[in-house]
Amino acid sequence: MLIARLIADQQGIETRVDTATRALADAGMPVAMAGMLDFCGDVLQFALPHGDAAQLTALLVEHFGDVDLLVADHEIEVPRLFVSDMDSTMIGQECIDELAEFAGLKERVAAITERAMRGELDFADALTERVSLLEGLEETAIDRCLAERIVPVPGARTLVATLTEKGCRTVLVTGGFHHFADPVAERLGFERVVGNRLGVHDGKLTGELAGPISDASTKLATLEEERGQLGEGARVLATGDGANDIPMIEAADYGIAYRAKLKARDAANGRIANENLTSILKLLGIPQSDWVEG
Repeated sequence: MLIARLIADQQGIETRVDTATRALADAGMPVAMAGMLDFCGDVLQFALPHGDAAQLTALLVEHFGDVDLLVADHEIEVPRLFVSDMDSTMIGQECIDELAEFAGLKERVAAITERAMRGELDFADALTERVSLLEGLEETAIDRCLAERIVPVPGARTLVATLTEKGCRTVLVTGGFHHFADPVAERLGFERVVGNRLGVHDGKLTGELAGPISDASTKLATLEEERGQLGEGARVLATGDGANDIPMIEAADYGIAYRAKLKARDAANGRIANENLTSILKLLGIPQSDWVEG
C-alpha cells in the first residue's frame, strides 16, 4: 500500500490526474483512488495497492512539477514525535555564517558550510574549521546576530504549536549552537534542544567547541531515543535540509526535506518546495481550522 499526498495547483487538475494515473498504471502501479481531500482543499491524494515509493515520487513530480508532497506506506496520521533541524529549516539562516560576518569572514565560512551541507565535506571537520575561524570574537556578537539576523521561516511557529496541540512532542536538534538554538526553540515552542556548545573565555569565543560534537549521528540517536520512549507504532516526523539530516530523515516515518540540498531531498519521502512550513500540516491532513497560530 502506498499513499501519496501533494499540494496541487487546481488549474487543469483533472487532466493532470488522469495523465498521471495512466502513467502510474503503465509503470505497474495501478491507482485505487485519486482525489482531493475534503478537509484540506488543495491536497490531492493518490492511493495505490502496491508500488515503489521512489518511482511514485518521480512520476508525480514529472506530472505535477516541483510540488510539496509526502509518500507513505500506510495511512498518513498525525505524528507523536517531531524532530527538526534548525538552520535553513526552522530559521532561514545558517547561524555560523551570519555570526562570521561580525568577524568579517562570512564569505569564507559560508563556502565551507555550503559544501558540508551538500555532503562534500566531513561535517565534524568542517564545523571545527569554521568555529576555529571565530576565535577572539566577542560573545556579545551572538546576541546582536540573534536580534538582527535570525528569523524563523514562514509557518514555523504554527507548525510547532499545532503539532504540540495535537499531542506531538517537539525536539530541535542541530549541528549549530545552543547560543542560538535555545532562544530559537523558546521562540518557536520546542520542548527539547540538542546542539553544540561554543567555547567562551573572558567574554570571547575560544575558537573551540565545549563538549562533544552534535552531528548526523547525534540527530539520529536523538530521534531513536525519543521514539523509544513513545512505544511501538508511534509515528515520527523529521525535517531538515542538509546531508547531516539524512540519517534522521531516513529513520522517520515522515522524513521531509525542506527546500533541501539534492542528497537530502533524494533521501526523503516528503519534500517542501515552497517556503511555508504549514504545508506539512496540510500533507498530514490537519485542516486549517485546527491550526494554532504561533
